Amino acid sequence: MCGYLTNHNPVDRLLDNAASGKSLLRKRDVLHFTFIPEVILHRDDELAKVTQSLLPILKKSRPSNLLVYGKPGTGKTLVVKTVLSKIQKRVEKSDFPIKLVYANAKEETTLYGLLVSFGRQLGLKTQKELPTTGLSISEVFNRLLESIQKNSYNAVFVIDEIDYLAELISKTGKDILYNLTRANERLKTGSLTLIGISNDLTFKERLDPRVLSSLSEEEIVFTNYTVEQIKQILIDRIKEAFIEDALDHAAVNLCAAMAGQEHGDARRAIDLLRVAGELAEREQAGIVKEEHIRRASQKMEEDKETTALNSYPLHEKLLIIAVMKANGASTGEIYHAYKNLCKITRQKEITQRRVTQILGDIELSGIITGKITHQGMHGRTKKYNLTIHADVVKNAFKDDIILVDIV
Repeated sequence: MCGYLTNHNPVDRLLDNAASGKSLLRKRDVLHFTFIPEVILHRDDELAKVTQSLLPILKKSRPSNLLVYGKPGTGKTLVVKTVLSKIQKRVEKSDFPIKLVYANAKEETTLYGLLVSFGRQLGLKTQKELPTTGLSISEVFNRLLESIQKNSYNAVFVIDEIDYLAELISKTGKDILYNLTRANERLKTGSLTLIGISNDLTFKERLDPRVLSSLSEEEIVFTNYTVEQIKQILIDRIKEAFIEDALDHAAVNLCAAMAGQEHGDARRAIDLLRVAGELAEREQAGIVKEEHIRRASQKMEEDKETTALNSYPLHEKLLIIAVMKANGASTGEIYHAYKNLCKITRQKEITQRRVTQILGDIELSGIITGKITHQGMHGRTKKYNLTIHADVVKNAFKDDIILVDIV
């Protein structure tokens, strides 16, 4: 009886498989988005352009501000980080003080946090020098400039996903980008160069004209990878990440084709490969096949939707459930369903006007979709539907103690 239980215990079975079965993945970190390969395929022109724009710093003068943009997964961050790394190695023994600092605006939830991240990399380590809260944005900025001037740093600030910064600055300090791009007018010694990396090709249209002229002194546009280029990038990663002959050729082709449909997104292709490899490995499959790629794609889509759903505040979640329960209903009907959910969960309801605004915000995320319909003499109304399966919503909210009884 005891042996029977052990053999059918899922923990023991998985541990036994891991111990006895062969692992398909040899170096998982090679498939992580932070991995920087020795050779970056199909980006020679872009590598040369970024290097050329930063060359003045090796000649002890300030480079121009640079704006790098292109669709997600086109190698922008990879190229910029590679060039910065190679410059850093060259100047380590130099008497010319260069500081290359990097922050991702999407990962920093506030403008304050983004500037503090830069300050830490400049060497402002203590709470006294730069507290994590409590100062005005302008004071934090002043302390960064003081550090640059005091140490005569020739600083390069890289803001990745700078399009997210546009959202942060609209809330907390519209002039920060302008101040960053014009910082050299205030510096007596040292210099500050700004590199912005954007996934949004329309990002420039949202910028203040004063900022635009300063920020985009130089521009580099990254074009999409072709399906064939993505395939070569995958083959290069597979050699390092997987054991020999771990992937079916058809699986690699499918992976490249799927990512090619996503505007040539190499990062998605690599993620797809990693998730498919993990699925195959868990099943103790001898090889990664097309079916693993398809299931990996489905899993990634569901994971993305679940993460998005869980990031919403409570009343947004209640509205999503109201749309799910009254699918195809008008704003008024959804508000009525929402009020009922508030009663059940003992939450204080918000106004119908606010609900209309929130539904518009949720629609922008793609989780729901609204369609204006004409009702003759009764005028127009907007009707909403879920764009994702109801089971995804139910699974996402099933562990929420407030929502568990209403999904």
